Amino acid sequence: MSVVDSISDLIARIRNAQMARKVVVESPMSKGREALLKVLMNEGYIRGYTVVNCPETGFNKLRVELKYFDGKPVICEIKRVSKPGRRVYSSIKDLQFVKNGLGINILSTDRGVMSDVEARKLSLGGEVLCSVF
Repeated sequence: MSVVDSISDLIARIRNAQMARKVVVESPMSKGREALLKVLMNEGYIRGYTVVNCPETGFNKLRVELKYFDGKPVICEIKRVSKPGRRVYSSIKDLQFVKNGLGINILSTDRGVMSDVEARKLSLGGEVLCSVF
């Protein structure tokens, strides 16, 4: 099955797994998904992720370990901002804070995928991929 928007697919998998109280969720491997997961791990929203080789299909998978606190998911809300039909770009001075700074925006800049906190330090803007709270 081909997926048009791999980032939206990953976000939906994470959201659905958390509603079902799963500890681990698997997703097909792509560089964009791995970059997004790296930011989520560095910001403390997931425990970690590993790349798993699947010899029966010949493709790699990402195994994501979700994080819970007192039985509730750490990620309360995760949503896609920039979509294939409507790309959202923002300079760093125009970028809004998520829930008054309690959440993060994840941006795709010319220096890679990073959180809005890192982008503000480097004074970089870019495409707003998603927001996490």
